[in-house]
Amino acid sequence: MEGLQLSGNQPKDWELYEEKIEQFIQVIAKNMNLYGITSSVGRLYGVLYFSGEPMTLDDMREALQMSKTSMSTGVRALSDMKMVESTFRRGIRKDLYQSEEDWYKSFTSLFGNRWRQYTESNIEEADETIADLEQIYERTTDELLKEKIAGDIERLKYARNYYDWLMDFIRVIETGKIFDYIPKK
Repeated sequence: MEGLQLSGNQPKDWELYEEKIEQFIQVIAKNMNLYGITSSVGRLYGVLYFSGEPMTLDDMREALQMSKTSMSTGVRALSDMKMVESTFRRGIRKDLYQSEEDWYKSFTSLFGNRWRQYTESNIEEADETIADLEQIYERTTDELLKEKIAGDIERLKYARNYYDWLMDFIRVIETGKIFDYIPKK
């Protein structure tokens, strides 16, 4: 330790460092709301990301002052989104978790899963509505209603085409082909 001089500001520097990291974790948490992830789960991801090493549920609970149940639920949600993975370390019996370090991979997985779910639902609803309207069209003798239905079926087919295009876009994201067009930095 010869030659190492401790600055009188060292404790303050650590405090400032921790404050800055906490601020960025808050930014991560806030941005996660864009993807339908609660800020508490976003904070959990941020803590795991900056921990530098895998953490147990107890470690996370201590760092975030949240219940072990909340930690478990949050880790499961992050794991389902491929943003956190379990890992093993010899000699440690408790489950260890670490964040996915590749944000591009996390984004493509998260974006793909969320958008696919909503888009598939929208396709299904559009198809069902078209089928229902076609039945009403065939049954009714009201020419004004038939005209209205025909126009609405065209609007629904336009929406359906958009959803098909969106599914193509989602596949480009999920397969990683997006990086052929917009390279990672």
